[in-house]
Amino acid sequence: MRVVLIQSSLVWEDPQANRTYFEAEINTISSAVDLIVLPEMFTTGFTMNPSTIAETMQGETVLWMQSLAKAKNAAITGSVVIEENANYYNRMLFVFPSGEIQHYDKRHLFTLAGEDKVYSKGAQKLIVEYLGWKICPFVCYDLRFPVFSRNIENYDLLIYVASWPKTRINAWDILIRARAIENMSYAVGVNRTGEDKNGYAYVGHSQVVDFLGEYILEPQQAEGVFLVDLSKEKMIETRLKLDFLSDGDNFEIQG
Repeated sequence: MRVVLIQSSLVWEDPQANRTYFEAEINTISSAVDLIVLPEMFTTGFTMNPSTIAETMQGETVLWMQSLAKAKNAAITGSVVIEENANYYNRMLFVFPSGEIQHYDKRHLFTLAGEDKVYSKGAQKLIVEYLGWKICPFVCYDLRFPVFSRNIENYDLLIYVASWPKTRINAWDILIRARAIENMSYAVGVNRTGEDKNGYAYVGHSQVVDFLGEYILEPQQAEGVFLVDLSKEKMIETRLKLDFLSDGDNFEIQG
């Protein structure tokens, strides 16, 4: 699978400006790709003001993602502030080239920033089946909770999109590798850069790690478009040889 990561600063609470920027970046991709990954809340930055910027599943950003996915013949994923049934969600959208959409609502809301006060948490883990791959998407703070991400579905690829601040970037780097190693899965992490309206600085460190914790793409600090190729066959061969996942514990997630 050929995956593109787009790392960028974000214009605060300005969906049109951010869509324009990302569309220009996506249009620089000249080769065929399978999946394009954008950061958390890529149209707004990590805002706690959903009532002013939330969109619906029929809104401009969803339609924009569908149009671009069809034009590039590639899936596009990233999280957006969505209003549904009088609730706000930090929703990760996975848009197929056909225009079909699957979504994951962020389960672990970032209480330190008050995200739990204004957003509703998701309940269900999502496994996306795409081009023969099983993909498990998560959002930012989910990275700190290994039980929910445990690979009981035999997925092949973890994706984390984030607004992870500079002050704790060492934890981001360590945990991406940890999730890849313990789940014997590829892990893609896409973080933003720049500074938000609240004065928090972000240094990116978007990266790709293989199923043994080795870097395919080392943490990047500059804005940019980064392309990687992933081999499912190589991963399966290693899983069969080592068989670590078969020795995992049985458990039940509640709440």
